[in-house]
Amino acid sequence: MIEHFSDFLRAAVSTTANVLLMGTLLQPKYSKKITVLTLLGILAADLGTAGYCYLNGNLTLLSKLDIVLFAVLCFAVRPLFKDTFMQWLFSYITLQNISDIVIILSFEVCRYFPYPAYTNTLLRAVLFSAFLLVMSRHVRPLYRQAVEHWSAYFVVALGLYITFTYYILSADDIIVMLTEQAIPLLLVIFMGLAAYTSIFLSLKNLQREFQVKEENQKMQAEREYLQLAAGNMSQRLMLMEEVSAQNSRAAHDRRHFNNVLLELLEQGKTGEASALLQSQYQKTHVISKVYCENPAVNAAVCHYAGLAEQEGILTEIELDIPHDLTEDTLELAMVVSNLMENAVRACKRLPGNQTPYLSFTCRRVGRLLLEIENPCTEDTVLDEKGYPIAREEGHGIGSKGVIAFVKKYDGELLYKIEKGVFRVRILV
Repeated sequence: MIEHFSDFLRAAVSTTANVLLMGTLLQPKYSKKITVLTLLGILAADLGTAGYCYLNGNLTLLSKLDIVLFAVLCFAVRPLFKDTFMQWLFSYITLQNISDIVIILSFEVCRYFPYPAYTNTLLRAVLFSAFLLVMSRHVRPLYRQAVEHWSAYFVVALGLYITFTYYILSADDIIVMLTEQAIPLLLVIFMGLAAYTSIFLSLKNLQREFQVKEENQKMQAEREYLQLAAGNMSQRLMLMEEVSAQNSRAAHDRRHFNNVLLELLEQGKTGEASALLQSQYQKTHVISKVYCENPAVNAAVCHYAGLAEQEGILTEIELDIPHDLTEDTLELAMVVSNLMENAVRACKRLPGNQTPYLSFTCRRVGRLLLEIENPCTEDTVLDEKGYPIAREEGHGIGSKGVIAFVKKYDGELLYKIEKGVFRVRILV
């Protein structure tokens, strides 16, 4: 038994590595406990066969039995894994190819070192560990893609497997064959590794191209949302400009009215002055307010603050937005309009026992920090990304425009619902 210690050690390394590779390449269907017990059963059967052949001194028989036994065992446990039959077959062939590559390389290299039996075992441990590390940490996602599209790569794996199997099964003495056919086998290994490397590199490039294409599509969609929202905002600003012009005319008329009223009072015509005042009170004038220095944003805030007051919604607005911005003024006005419009709509949906209010603040902290707060109904929820869910058909474009605006300027957007209060915070 002592003289076979190096053989048993080498067999333990090889069979253990094969079982670990199987667990790495395949996807278990059942619990971890069942999978481990299954793999341990394969390990025990493979070690038993190796021990029998070592004790009889027949390495050629061992190399041939390994191919047959491992295939039988893998077919027996295939139902324990999720992959389809052809996906599983692709993985099995790949596993055998890796095992053959390691065994051949370790044998060819160990002949040039002292203590070749133990050097062979050490080389197998190193090579198997390298394959396991690369497969589990770097190549596994790409390998799963190759498995899913096995039909495109099956011929490469099968051709390499047939070549290795032919050399092994046709050998009368496995040691003599590995020695005499060293150059052809090394060339086959080189072509096999080159083929698998090309497969994984092509998959990686395709994955990168797909990610770039997907990102471009998302950016294009965001630009379209911004353009759509900006177009709507342009129409709103035109209406606001008309209101502003009306206010300007009203202010101009008011100056004339005040001059006439003053003249009547100076002439002592109090009756005429009283009648003029009463007629003036019957007219309703919209007075513009200045919430911030930026005219576009101020116009948007004035419009929706007026709507809120008409609906009986209390407003508390404190803004510090300068005239000149690094961000696009029209897009910021669009964002403010969308957020205030949503707040007004949410307040209108409140039950009668809740007090509607709208709080809007903006401060400059190196960047603009906007925060809007309003009460909301109990059915107001956020999606898995933390964005509000549109409940009516046709709504939701404004929220997408807000998201696109924040992404465009690499900002931060946070929606939060807490104790019946809806808050949105933007930092750009």
